[in-house]
Amino acid sequence: MRVPVSWLRDYVDLPDDVSAADLANRLTFLGLKLEALETAAADLVGPLVVGRVLDVEEETHSNGKTIRWCQVDVRQTEPRGVVCGAANFAVGDLVVVALPGAVLPGGFEISARKTYGHVSDGMICSARELGLGDDHTGIIVLGADDASPGDDAATVLHLRDDVIELEINPDRAYALSLRGVARDASIAYDIPFRDPALDLAASQAGEGWPVRVEDPEGCQVFTALEVTGLDPSAATPRWMERRLQLAGMRPISLAVDVTNYVMLELGNPIHGYDRDSLRGEIVVRRARPGERLTTLDDVVRDLDPEDLLIIDDRGPIGLAGVMGGAETELGPTTSNLVIEAAHFDSVTVARSARRHKLPSEASKRFERGVDPTLGPTAARRVADLLVQLGGGQIAPTATVVGAAPPPRPVVMDAQLPSRVAGFPIADGTACHALERVGCVVTAVAGRLTVLPPPWRHDIGDPNDLVEEVVRVIGYDQVPSVLPAAPPGRGLTRHQRLRRRVGTALSAAGYVEALGSVFVGETDWDDLGLRCEDPRRRTLRVANPLADDYPLLRTTLLPGLLRTLARNVARAQGDVGLFEIGSVFLPAIGGPATVPDVGVERAPTVDELKELDATLPDQPLHVAIVLCGDRVPASWWGAAVPASWADAVEAARTVGLALGVELRVVPSRGEPWHPGRCAEILVGETSVGLAGELHPRVAGAFGLPRPSAAAELDLRALLAHARSIVSAPRLSSYPVGKEDVALVVEQAVPAVEVEAALRSGGGELLESVRLFDVYAGEQIGSGRKSLAFALRFRAPDRTLTETEIKTARDAAVAEAGRRVQAAQRT
Repeated sequence: MRVPVSWLRDYVDLPDDVSAADLANRLTFLGLKLEALETAAADLVGPLVVGRVLDVEEETHSNGKTIRWCQVDVRQTEPRGVVCGAANFAVGDLVVVALPGAVLPGGFEISARKTYGHVSDGMICSARELGLGDDHTGIIVLGADDASPGDDAATVLHLRDDVIELEINPDRAYALSLRGVARDASIAYDIPFRDPALDLAASQAGEGWPVRVEDPEGCQVFTALEVTGLDPSAATPRWMERRLQLAGMRPISLAVDVTNYVMLELGNPIHGYDRDSLRGEIVVRRARPGERLTTLDDVVRDLDPEDLLIIDDRGPIGLAGVMGGAETELGPTTSNLVIEAAHFDSVTVARSARRHKLPSEASKRFERGVDPTLGPTAARRVADLLVQLGGGQIAPTATVVGAAPPPRPVVMDAQLPSRVAGFPIADGTACHALERVGCVVTAVAGRLTVLPPPWRHDIGDPNDLVEEVVRVIGYDQVPSVLPAAPPGRGLTRHQRLRRRVGTALSAAGYVEALGSVFVGETDWDDLGLRCEDPRRRTLRVANPLADDYPLLRTTLLPGLLRTLARNVARAQGDVGLFEIGSVFLPAIGGPATVPDVGVERAPTVDELKELDATLPDQPLHVAIVLCGDRVPASWWGAAVPASWADAVEAARTVGLALGVELRVVPSRGEPWHPGRCAEILVGETSVGLAGELHPRVAGAFGLPRPSAAAELDLRALLAHARSIVSAPRLSSYPVGKEDVALVVEQAVPAVEVEAALRSGGGELLESVRLFDVYAGEQIGSGRKSLAFALRFRAPDRTLTETEIKTARDAAVAEAGRRVQAAQRT
């Protein structure tokens, strides 16, 4: 909403020394957010005066162009000679002259210069040259009563003004009018407010143009008032044109400009019909199948049954609250009008405007809420201005169908504003604040019964009244008090454990990424999931943010792999990412029935349980993806690429952070490489998979080969987690080192051999590390040699050679028993 400050002063006597910036700041404190602040014609400097044309000589030059050599009286020593190309003025007319030294908008400097054989001592200006519009076909001709030669043309044309542009929130619909903004300005400076609606007389209801409303829910009030005998040639006065321009609207004709002016002034959209074009009774109803309407923008629109229409005997003549029809448009010959000032349903108007992609100044106001009592007054205001400026006669009575609904009282504890704001507010202060915004307040025994004004549709609850009280008193009066933290609170066990996992993965070099919870059908194909894979059974979102991703994820991998691919595409090829988030698993029995719980009260405990039962299972998962080089190449040697082992190690990092002992066994599953995939177990329970991505999956996501990934059920891990993870106990006694090479079948996993060694080594075995794998003719076909470094240590003594040898032999023997391992000699 653009608010010219000079127009605002018509309704509130702002102090003379108040600047536009200070006014905008005060309005911001009242909840009207400042969007922009500008000074119209700020770039216009120097002498700009009114001149009278004394003489005109037309000359045609060799290039075929006709110019006019003019003598113009600007009330200085001698008339000025000015060359002008326009032909829409004559001797005796008053024109606007920019004298040498003036600078017009756009930095155009005026000087005396020789052109077409004459020295042009200034310039006669058009509207576009002064920033008053796009018309450049002719210069501005002033009326005889507008000014005299030598007057300051900037003042005559109302060029200079401060304009405050406000961003109006949906609950501040009243501020889409000068009337509403002026009321808040009077509150800001605690000065009287002259309500233009109270100063105007409404037309008497009675016989007028026939109107029938078939949909009273869509149109609560419809006012029709006739004006006849208007002079079609009457021009809009310059002061009104300028105010419309500053408010962001284009002047068109007197009849149209007056309806726009009153809409901006009072906030009630007005529509005018050419009475001579109307055919019979005006009817308000919903559209019927197959109906069409040509709107004022000359677009033929197919109407929807939910559209609210204005029709006459020939059919639709307007889309209610949005835009009128072309057949009854006010034209250059219109002399008889029917003025419509109606109150339409906000939801109906909003849907029609969006359905037809037809936002308008009228729909913007109706969809936010218009004062339903204002119609007869607004219609009379338009009629009075038309007759005042263009002649004619107003019908003695107006047709008024329907009535505005009475306001609903809101009861509030008088001390509620104090409790909410956090500082004392007297009952009388609260009453005064509510009265300032237009409420009628009755105070009885510490309770306030408040009737909201008809222009405040957003007030219907005691908390709304609190907001009004506090904003009138001033948000800056609310004290800044640091709330005291209640004792005995902090992170829950679940939160601490979850953070511990994130911290451990970050310390291991991975970067946390927050992916989208939405996936598409193509993601399952890219992951290579089979048709029967349970991860393909998903929940579909009714209103997805993107049509390509309408499903809720059942695995974290699609979003995380897309993020990894985006990094690779931007030349960040050595990347490790992780995400901790929920997946959404639909109930096996199908969708549950959602209980119907309204918003007028809080749901009961049983209703909350029913609502929770309709939600899908949402287990917490953690996923890790990586590609590129784990160790970069340098002077110390070649690069070490990321592999399936790194994904397994990342899973072990999660288990270590939670104090959970994980087992790793060979497995297979999508989207992993069938020979390089491991299943992660806690006891005998599977909690996820880790390994190298299948080459087809890596290619589908645009990832290099090899790329690795792991995904674990973090909810299951948290169930086994230890709140306190003990630090390792370090012994100060020397370590005993033994290396063994064991020959096993090629299919035996190294992890099973390691588990057997740990079991046989007993408490003295401190660590086991695989440091070499060999396969060749020396050990036979189908077999491999695994070399392990065994480290033995006691916490309370130095081990003897016999003790170390006994423990080593026990470990080797257990490996022989479990996996038929034979010690290589």
